[in-house]
Amino acid sequence: MKLLHIDSSILGDNSASRQLSSEVVKAWQVADSSAVVTYRDLAADAISHFSSTTLVAAGTTAELRNAAQQHEADLSAQTLAEFLAADAVVVAAPMYNFTIPTQLKAWIDRIAVAGQTFRYTEAGPEGLCGGKKLVIVSTAGGLHAGQASGVAHEEYLKLLFGFLGITDIEFVRAEGLAYGDEMRTKAMNDAHAHISEQLFAAA
Repeated sequence: MKLLHIDSSILGDNSASRQLSSEVVKAWQVADSSAVVTYRDLAADAISHFSSTTLVAAGTTAELRNAAQQHEADLSAQTLAEFLAADAVVVAAPMYNFTIPTQLKAWIDRIAVAGQTFRYTEAGPEGLCGGKKLVIVSTAGGLHAGQASGVAHEEYLKLLFGFLGITDIEFVRAEGLAYGDEMRTKAMNDAHAHISEQLFAAA
């Protein structure tokens, strides 16, 4: 089983989402000893955002690309290949200003590719990534799940990955992390308990 682990927090070792996503991956490896992990740290090794160079590179044959275009083409191809090869994906998604980190959005733009991860048909769009398992580690300083303030965070991720055909989505959530030590401790403990007691209960 191939597992793709994505981190996106800029907080390093102080990041709650990094702590929890690492715990999810370790628990997965315990539950399935065959799991082979590919790791991307989108903060330490950021993927460039879409640009005119990205688009030109995609439409230019390899022998005619300049160095910048070839870099963009290689980056897009590698990022997409990692995602397509994965049987399961763990995405750490802290909330920044009511949405996901810009680093995570840049990664998403590389994997949402028409003809590869989705396609348009006469009946409408069709996701091509069904069968993958997705765990989203959602963290926030406030309380946003199920609220209008969370639409561009968790709801966006559910919409996006659902569009790609992924329906087996589970959230590991820690909210209210900025509401004081007591609430932060409870949120993290609840997330730890979810990982250890529920995440792989049916495995």
